[in-house]
Amino acid sequence: MLEALDLRVCYGARTVLDGVGFSVREGDWLMIAGPNGAGKSTALGALAQSVPYAGRVLISGRDARRMPARERARWMGTLTQNHFVGYAFTVEEVVRLGRYAYAGALGGRARADEQAVEDALLRTGMAGLRGHSVLTLSGGELQRAFLAQVFAQNPRVLLLDEPANHLDLPYQQQVFGLIREWLQTPGRAAVSVVHDLSLALCYGTRALLLREGRVVADAPAREALAPDNLRQAYDMDVHGWMRGLLAQWEQRG
Repeated sequence: MLEALDLRVCYGARTVLDGVGFSVREGDWLMIAGPNGAGKSTALGALAQSVPYAGRVLISGRDARRMPARERARWMGTLTQNHFVGYAFTVEEVVRLGRYAYAGALGGRARADEQAVEDALLRTGMAGLRGHSVLTLSGGELQRAFLAQVFAQNPRVLLLDEPANHLDLPYQQQVFGLIREWLQTPGRAAVSVVHDLSLALCYGTRALLLREGRVVADAPAREALAPDNLRQAYDMDVHGWMRGLLAQWEQRG
C-alpha cells in the first residue's frame, strides 16, 4: 500500500534521514520508534509530502509526488499531536473539512459526505458535541474531533504523529483503541510515530526502529523492539529499565 525507498532528508549540512526504506501492507500498523533526533517525525513528514526529500514514496506503486493533492488525500490522512485552533468552528464543521478531497467543482454536500461525517462522529463518540465550538473542548476531546476528521476523510492509510502524546491515560486508551478498530476494515493500514515503547508493543504489528536517521530494525514489533536492538538505538538497557518499572507495579499486588 505504501513504500519508502532510500529516503534522504538534509537540513543544511545536517543529515536527518540517511537511506531509510520500509513498506506498509494492508492491515499493518507500523510503529516508528527511536530516541529524540532519530528522524521519526521527519520520516512521517516525507510520507505525507510535507517535508522535502530525496528518494521515492510509492502509494500503491505510484510516485506520491506525481499524484494530485486531492487524489493523495483519498489515500493518506494525517493526524498530528498538536492542534492550534484559533477559530470557533463547531466540532461538526471541523469533521466536515475531512471531506474536501471528495468535493465537486460546484461544492455542495453529497449523501456520501453526510454519511461519512455522521459515521465519524459516532465512531469517535463526538456526536453529542457536534455543535460545540472546538475552542471549548478538552485536549482529549479536541484530539478525538480531529481523529473524526481523518476518519471522515476515509483514507486507506493513516499517518499519526504521536496521536496520544500529552493525553491522560483514558484518552490514550480511547485514541489507540479507535485506531485499532478502524484498522479492522480490509484495505487499511496505519503508520505511527511513538515515544512510548509499551504502546508500540501493544498495538503495533510492525516496528521501524531508527537511530540518527538510519534503520536499526524493521520487523514485526516484538522482534524489532528486542533488547539488543533497543540497546543499539538508545545506548541503554531499555528492556531492563522497562522491566524494573513494571516490577514496581507488581510489588503492589
